Amino acid sequence: MMLRILIADGMEKAALEKLKNMKFEVVEKYYEPEELLEQIKNFDVLVVRSATKVRKPVIDAACETGKLKLIIRGGVGVDNIDVDYAKARGIIVRNTPNASSASVAELVIGHMFNLARFIHNSNVTMRQGKWNKKAYEGIEIFGKTLGVIGFGRIGRETAKKAKALGMKVIYTDIAGSIKEFGEYKYCPMDELLAVADFISLHVPYNGERAVIGREEIERMKDGAYIINCARGGVVDEEALIEALDSNKLSGAAMDVFVEEPAKNSPLCNHDKVSCTPHIGASTMEAQERIGEEIVDIILDFFEESELNGRVESL
Repeated sequence: MMLRILIADGMEKAALEKLKNMKFEVVEKYYEPEELLEQIKNFDVLVVRSATKVRKPVIDAACETGKLKLIIRGGVGVDNIDVDYAKARGIIVRNTPNASSASVAELVIGHMFNLARFIHNSNVTMRQGKWNKKAYEGIEIFGKTLGVIGFGRIGRETAKKAKALGMKVIYTDIAGSIKEFGEYKYCPMDELLAVADFISLHVPYNGERAVIGREEIERMKDGAYIINCARGGVVDEEALIEALDSNKLSGAAMDVFVEEPAKNSPLCNHDKVSCTPHIGASTMEAQERIGEEIVDIILDFFEESELNGRVESL
């Protein structure tokens, strides 16, 4: 039988066509959760982005037929997939960690410039016919300290770009100090919060407690800025609004939200917030790389399955 692949949340066109032109049957369709429970039983590979949630019920439904062998997340995080449970049921989970690092890092830098120079506000007010030149005295990011929370691929790419702009970069990471990146200073979380002018988050959300909540904000330098292009929930949105209203923080940039599409109007409409609709990886280059990586993962898996003689359900 032909390998059946479900592309649930869309895929870059060239990569999609490449799969279709090979020995695979490709279905590109988003299914609502209830319908997915039935449809997933008919596929060998599931490719998702952020919209489709692959939780225990979906995995259990797939295991009724035993067809599903591979789940691929087109992106870095896999928090919309119950990874451990899938692996326990014999389903392999992969992601595309290398594809979008540069794109997300560039968005972080763009948001930093936005906040530092009131670019987002200036665009809006000028379209309203206002000339608020005196209201928008900003700051230079040159010479400022960027604190990176989470020093994985995207965190390191952000650090590299910030350093090139003349910023001092410090970082904290669950792994502690990372020797091969000695050009950047490792700091414990409390120290980073106290000295950083800008804080950029690059960590997953564990579904429990925000990484930056009221206590963490209190420890932050007065007048600092927060940038979250990682995951909704990493920053406590209500605590953030309070800190902006009280002038504890000078501004914040948000590309990800607890609820998406974003429905937190007080946050999205706040004068001190630069916001974008989860577009960290939304560049042509990143989408091409994600598509290529997905194709490579599927081909590698299929070839390995053939070599191991595990093709009876394919």
